[in-house]
Amino acid sequence: MSVRTLVVDDDFAVAAIHRGFLEAMPGFEVVGEAHRGGEALRAVEALRPDLVLLDIHLPDMSGLEVLARLRARSGPPVDVIAVTAARERETVRQAMSRGVDNYLVKPFTRTAFLDRMREYLAQRTEVQRLGQVLDQADVDQLMHHRPRVVLPKGLSAVTLRLVTDALKDSEADLSAQEVGDRAGLSRVSARRYLEHLVTIGMAEVQPRYGMANRPAHGYRLT
Repeated sequence: MSVRTLVVDDDFAVAAIHRGFLEAMPGFEVVGEAHRGGEALRAVEALRPDLVLLDIHLPDMSGLEVLARLRARSGPPVDVIAVTAARERETVRQAMSRGVDNYLVKPFTRTAFLDRMREYLAQRTEVQRLGQVLDQADVDQLMHHRPRVVLPKGLSAVTLRLVTDALKDSEADLSAQEVGDRAGLSRVSARRYLEHLVTIGMAEVQPRYGMANRPAHGYRLT
């Protein structure tokens, strides 16, 4: 099911650009636009979006006030990603304390926007996959206590999650080819991600022997 998204920006042209970005992405459906804070709050009640892309600089009220009111309402929960030129430390801190789910600073490239939306979609899918009762690792992940991993150039956070999930779902260690088959990657690409996981201590590698006693490598999560 697509993520129903409301785009909030005081600039009509910018809102149209963000709408276009999202409408070209699988997994998202833009259900409306708003250009003032009050309009955004009314649109949330009328349209019941799953996600709001929220500008901070709005003509009638701050996006921070909109965020606070969204968090105080009694209706269905809604995710909020700040998409704004506001980069002051205190503004970012207040947005975090009021429950923003992510923060994207203008100006940015189309690629940066799409990558952030894909990361959000992967995180949302992961949250929905978790059971009703969580273990500590699940809680830490939801509370963002896990340190943010800085990926080497050319690696994608979304693809890294696919590789990690492939290892997580296996009871035995897997070769790069086996991980690639499960994640929809080539063996070479899968091996790059596996080696990164080993480097940061999230996976371990050990030799194993297949046909004709030929050595190979097996990977598993630590």
